[in-house]
Amino acid sequence: METGGKVKKGAGGRRGGGPKKKPVSRSVKSGLQFPVGRIGRYLKKGRYAERVGSGAPVYLAAVLEYLAAEVLELAGNAARDNKKNRIIPRHVLLAVRNDEELGKLLAGVTIAHGGVLPNINPILLPKKTEKATKEPKSPSKATKSPKKA
Repeated sequence: METGGKVKKGAGGRRGGGPKKKPVSRSVKSGLQFPVGRIGRYLKKGRYAERVGSGAPVYLAAVLEYLAAEVLELAGNAARDNKKNRIIPRHVLLAVRNDEELGKLLAGVTIAHGGVLPNINPILLPKKTEKATKEPKSPSKATKSPKKA
């Protein structure tokens, strides 16, 4: 029998064969935005353990991406509340400190140019006097009651 072309040899018939497959990153495979390969490299380079499993950088990238998305969403809401289109460190601080879980996670963290939460101790506020509170209400009640009757 005669074949139509040359017999491919070596590398399982891949050498010089058809189109090469485009490489797909592990971030794309796992559906993440954070770089799985880079995080894996940092895990190995940091010498946190003698060996690093293949799933470790994927898991860590997913956790970091979730935390970043959570902080950015809350900071974006804080920016919108302040009628701003751009997130600044102040918005990040407000987002983190007003969220119970993120506040606990980042309790010992200082955010540069973040400021502090607006808070005035009730003891420092001026005391309300009875005359000042009753005077504005009584004339309005006096004018309303004859209209009702």
